[in-house]
Amino acid sequence: MIALTPINPESLGAPHGYSNGVLVPAGARLLFVAGQVAWNADQEIESDDFCVQFDTALANVLTVVRAAGGSAESIARLTCYVTSREAYLADLATLGKVYRQHMGRHFPAMALVEVRALVDPRAQVEIEATAALA
Repeated sequence: MIALTPINPESLGAPHGYSNGVLVPAGARLLFVAGQVAWNADQEIESDDFCVQFDTALANVLTVVRAAGGSAESIARLTCYVTSREAYLADLATLGKVYRQHMGRHFPAMALVEVRALVDPRAQVEIEATAALA
């Protein structure tokens, strides 16, 4: 496993649930994971619940990372696209539990972006990632 180094300058204050930056060591291979929505194997969304979609989308990201030989700790960056910032903020406690079930206490560099729509009309969440692999 590659050791990623969180970069959190004191002048930016302490981040909560993310890192301001993540340094990938020289020689690591980078895996770029395409945006994953809450699709099942038939490319269908099974739930309209925001937290369930977040759970499935993050699980799909990790499926790709694991297929390449990595783990949650290999992820250096996550970008979460949501169709409703309000839906994201409405249940942060549940989202935090879902996140920790997949990622533990690993907090890569992250961004949350509100968008008008995603690839699937039912999709409320899409997550893309960059992972560092040995």
